[in-house]
Amino acid sequence: MSGPRDPDDDIPPSDAFQVLGSETRLRILRALVDDGRPARRSFSELHEATDEDTSAGFAYHLRQLTDRYVRSVGDEYELTYAGTAIARTVAAGTYTESVSRDSVGLSDACPHCGEAALVVRVEDNVTTVACEACNGPVLELPFPPSGHDTHDDEDLPAAFDAHHRHRIAGFSTGVCPECGGAVDADAERAGDPGPATVTFSCVACGARLRCPVTLATLDHPAVVSFYHEHGHDVRDRPVWNVGDEWRERVVSEDPWCVRVTTRLEDEELALFVARDGTVVEHRRRTVTESEAEGDESVDGASGGSESASA
Repeated sequence: MSGPRDPDDDIPPSDAFQVLGSETRLRILRALVDDGRPARRSFSELHEATDEDTSAGFAYHLRQLTDRYVRSVGDEYELTYAGTAIARTVAAGTYTESVSRDSVGLSDACPHCGEAALVVRVEDNVTTVACEACNGPVLELPFPPSGHDTHDDEDLPAAFDAHHRHRIAGFSTGVCPECGGAVDADAERAGDPGPATVTFSCVACGARLRCPVTLATLDHPAVVSFYHEHGHDVRDRPVWNVGDEWRERVVSEDPWCVRVTTRLEDEELALFVARDGTVVEHRRRTVTESEAEGDESVDGASGGSESASA
């Protein structure tokens, strides 16, 4: 495997994006995608997909895209990696669409007050889950325009949940779900009292996500198997309310460590999470009747997360 790329081989971002400042060139990129998949097209097919009157004028625009966004393969043309990324971003409406939607009621209980009064609303591509009973904000996260365009009101909450579960899982493994770059993580207490949170930051593109430490453990093999053995699927609960059986407590400041626990029936799973968000140890034990009647923890962790992406 070759080493890191040579920055001298890169072109300035201003030059790369200036090339795209033409409707003809954007139509060429869109024409090289068929039902969401990259496709090959001939010169004449691409010409027909644009409004250019002459083949000479069209050829000029195609040359501006060649090598950086488009490459020739025999008598046809196809997208490069960069061209594919641009074409899909345009199709998703990431930079061109602003979506707002009326409030939609959710069946899940509020993690703060327990009332079934949660609603989800969308304003300028940002989705908010809030409680109309206690007026408590539960979650606020961005969601791409294409997600809103392709999911109706009934399907939107599940799609939103799945999208951000994948993002949290990606960040938790140390790989940025936006660009594939390396990720730094830093866990801290969110107020006192208050749940512990972990902030993930991509060192390459700057994408960030902050969420309760509990949410960063949901895909851990010990958690998945624990729920499976008790006849449950940890994915059945949404990120805004993963269940009142979850608790988290900071047990050490130096070294920093938070103890995340979940109880199902008469058994408890405890995970010990370091400042970098990694689970350094996990234990299972049987819970006694007296312990089940009381609650040793100080902090609930039933849901909610917030994110900022750059």
